[in-house]
Amino acid sequence: MKSDVVKKGIERAPHRALFKAMGYTDEEIERPLIGVVNSKNEIVPGHIHLDTIAEAVKAGIRMAGGTPIEFGAIGVCDGIAMGHTGMKYSLATRELIADSCEAMGLAHSFDGMVFIPNCDKIVPGMLMAAARINVPSIVISGGPMLSLKHNGKNLDLNSVFEAVGSYKAGKMTKEEVCEYEEKACPGCGSCSGMFTANSMNCLTEVLGMGLPGNGTIPAVYAERIRLAKKGGMKIMELVEKDIKPSDILTPKAFENALAVDMALGCSTNSVLHLPAIANEVGIEINLEIINEISSKVPNLCKLAPAGHHHVQDLYAAGGVQAVMKELSKKNLLHLDLMTVTGKTVGENIENAVIKDSDVIRSIDNPYSPTGGIAVLKGNLAPDGAVVKRSAVAPEMLVHKGPARCLTRKMLL
Repeated sequence: MKSDVVKKGIERAPHRALFKAMGYTDEEIERPLIGVVNSKNEIVPGHIHLDTIAEAVKAGIRMAGGTPIEFGAIGVCDGIAMGHTGMKYSLATRELIADSCEAMGLAHSFDGMVFIPNCDKIVPGMLMAAARINVPSIVISGGPMLSLKHNGKNLDLNSVFEAVGSYKAGKMTKEEVCEYEEKACPGCGSCSGMFTANSMNCLTEVLGMGLPGNGTIPAVYAERIRLAKKGGMKIMELVEKDIKPSDILTPKAFENALAVDMALGCSTNSVLHLPAIANEVGIEINLEIINEISSKVPNLCKLAPAGHHHVQDLYAAGGVQAVMKELSKKNLLHLDLMTVTGKTVGENIENAVIKDSDVIRSIDNPYSPTGGIAVLKGNLAPDGAVVKRSAVAPEMLVHKGPARCLTRKMLL
């Protein structure tokens, strides 16, 4: 075992003494040591409940014969950090998370790792760390927040931003805005639309680093706790078989992720994070590759903010696996890739079905024949810009009327 360097032989008696200072028994020390990275805190709604997930993961590890060892990771709430100087720190935390997880994982020679993230920069930061540490690893997210109906409309965080705009335009009262404020975020979980957090949690499934359901099972469902226990048991199987992130995070796995990204209409921030994760395993993803995949993969879902459905609807409609099964019908996915289930992509999606064709459209009846993200180039962005095409109103795609030419004068 990798952890033998911190526990085997007479020379490691001082190391074992330190383990015993924390209450570990000889039996626990002799088992595989599994690092459990818990990003629970009291400032991110998607992380407020992660202690429950961590306890379930640790129970699964113990059931399967391992010794879980938990430590923490930071996480910034992009929503609370928005609109002031705090937003300058959000993306930077991705690297801090990756660095700190790498430091803890390698310093203590864990035999395997379970990463428990949920929100925007934490998911990619932990995936980057998993790639660097490269011991058997699995990601178990905290799950999406529910979206509840108010006056016949399902609300989410975006609804509150829109309500503020409506109030300033004189279309809503302050009392109506307060109603949205009270009801838009009904409890724990990552914000309920296909924003960055849920996008990355869904794509973690596609990459093969998360169990089926990782991206869509709502945070408050008991099924989420059961998934965490299964994840704890599964990491022991990965350790036994020595299935590492480098075996899973292949170029074809990232092509799959980009294909499902286009079908789901994920956040444009996936263009920030997927290349960063790929870079950790020596794979280059550029805007040309993204645009090429977008040009041939249809958009099958319109989840908020692109439409009125939310991640709970995607879950009920068959989840990410059903979307993947639909794409496979036109050979748009690589099916022979290894995943943390111990099975291939094709085996994982074999029994997946669409349960609601209003939420997940068939491959023959897409919202559009091209993907949810598009890369734009022009004089304003010569190196490229990214737009969530699936969320753009049709009338905005065509311009009629006079054009304004802007010139820049050189000051000498």
